[in-house]
Amino acid sequence: MNCYNGEKYLREAIESVLAQTYQNWELIFWDNQSTDCSAEIFNSYIDKRLKYFYAPKHSLLYEARNWAAEKSSGNYIAFLDVDDYWEA
Repeated sequence: MNCYNGEKYLREAIESVLAQTYQNWELIFWDNQSTDCSAEIFNSYIDKRLKYFYAPKHSLLYEARNWAAEKSSGNYIAFLDVDDYWEA
């Protein structure tokens, strides 16, 4: 999940992932140098499957997704933007 100042939608997006019936997943959160409360919101969730990374520089979406994908440990990758949610 790439995020730049996404606090308005972030909780709904995270909650939609947590509500999934399939439980073997990880959520890579790529903080693209947000200046709002996005980091605090994400880090308020205590779940070992939630992984927070802070971007060394603000980047374009494709760059952020590529860097975040490098941090994943799964066999499959699905993209969820901060203003999206998944049906459970």
